[in-house]
Amino acid sequence: PAATGGGGRLTSVALVIGGVVSLQFGAAVAVLLFPRAGALGVVTLRLVLAAVVLLVACRPRLRGHARADWLLVCVFGAALAGMNTLFYQAIDRIPLGAAVTLEFLGPLVLSVATSRRLVSLVWAALALGGVFLLGRSGFDSLDPAGAGFALAAGALWASYILLSARTGQRFPKADGLALAMSVAAVLSIPLGVASKGAALLDPVTIGLGAAVALMSSVLPYTLELLALRRLPASGFAVLMSLEPAAGAAAG
Repeated sequence: PAATGGGGRLTSVALVIGGVVSLQFGAAVAVLLFPRAGALGVVTLRLVLAAVVLLVACRPRLRGHARADWLLVCVFGAALAGMNTLFYQAIDRIPLGAAVTLEFLGPLVLSVATSRRLVSLVWAALALGGVFLLGRSGFDSLDPAGAGFALAAGALWASYILLSARTGQRFPKADGLALAMSVAAVLSIPLGVASKGAALLDPVTIGLGAAVALMSSVLPYTLELLALRRLPASGFAVLMSLEPAAGAAAG
């Protein structure tokens, strides 16, 4: 049974923090893999290997779902593929901490837009202040394309939060995430193959890609999906203000 009350919220916060740390250190490992597989290749390895792990672990049921459920899974998968592709294009051009700082503006806008209480706006304002303090210098020298990719990834990040919450409500455990990750993997394969081709089959590259998949997709997305069953989207988005600091530390 899902935990309720203060204990349940604290558990959800702990899940979010664990996902934040895992995701950002996974991104740092991914940057080291770029010379071997390229940004698009790393995205493909990450999503394909994560999909395999989730399908094996969850063994989601394919029958008995409504058409609306499958539509949600497909949209969620497309958002995952787009968010990861854009973010990796960003960190291929600008530092990880700066990329995450710009990307976080998406969840921050979502927090303000979905807030129903004044205290939520206060938390959002504090989060925004922290973002500007973290990145108050150096943004003027960033590659414009990298910054643009990070901002676009942030918009999809906000969509991911809403879609993950809905998927967690419609599918048991992490079944919806496993199916959506499979959709994302299929969408990413043509880009990865066109970018690096046979280089993606190198055993060392696959091993490092598996580490990135576990740290950046399987663990954080599963923890976030579980947390979003108990936390409102606005509160979850404010907690995402930890991402820039974690990204800067990991970078």
